Amino acid sequence: MSELMPFEPVDYLVIGHVAHDLTPEGPRLGGTAAYSALTARAFGLRVGIVTASGMETSLEPLNSVRIVSIDSPNSTTYENIYTSHGRVQSLRARASNINLQRVPQNWRDAPLIHLGPIADEMESDLPDGFSPSLLGITPQGWMRQWDSEGRVSAREWKDPEIALSRADAVVLSREDVNGDDILVEHLAQQTKILVLTEGAAGAVLYWHGDRRRFRAPDVPEVDATGAGDIFATAFFIRLWKTRDPWEATRFATLLASRSVLRVGLEGIPTPQEIEECKMEVLQ
Repeated sequence: MSELMPFEPVDYLVIGHVAHDLTPEGPRLGGTAAYSALTARAFGLRVGIVTASGMETSLEPLNSVRIVSIDSPNSTTYENIYTSHGRVQSLRARASNINLQRVPQNWRDAPLIHLGPIADEMESDLPDGFSPSLLGITPQGWMRQWDSEGRVSAREWKDPEIALSRADAVVLSREDVNGDDILVEHLAQQTKILVLTEGAAGAVLYWHGDRRRFRAPDVPEVDATGAGDIFATAFFIRLWKTRDPWEATRFATLLASRSVLRVGLEGIPTPQEIEECKMEVLQ
């Protein structure tokens, strides 16, 4: 396990695999851990990552955050092909599981903890001893399965009840639930706040038995990779600061819509974009 100043306190802790994404232009760093960590860093927060990755993946883009990386023979490697019918995703390799007991002791009370699995790499329930002010979950990695050829498809999240009951907010995508609105309603009834992201259509917030849609601005999409992770991180941070789910959803929708104008990690928001979206929400 390699460590970069892991015992300095952090404000935002994200746990999950980074991804080695295969693209026509060559491999690039991805995954919820990478996108969320860099987004939180853009907000000016002290950020930590607990992940697992192989030697083939450079973590240099994350040199502004603190990393605990569990040694692994390979990184979790995805190949995404976008078609007129949606994304075709294949898992080419998978990194080692993440044992949540490997989280440094003084990171366990970070104000924001984000569980962001991408390949069913950890348990969905925090062990005793973790005490965040806000626990956010993006459960996509527990809602994926892959066949013998690595082709990824949606599956049912196994035993989600404890995680949902303890989470302060859950963000998932329509792709994660395979478009099943009944499932979304069922999950929303078991947790405090749930947001369903719908790509260019925006997002739907479920809170206190209410359901409200937030439309995204109409923008020319260049690359949607990571937009959902940017949305989730922005939502968790704004919710933590304001305790207003409506404002947090509108803000995250605006900020994520800007990310699709750029490719890959270049879509990470800038501090200026963050401030501009705050001002637009408050108008």
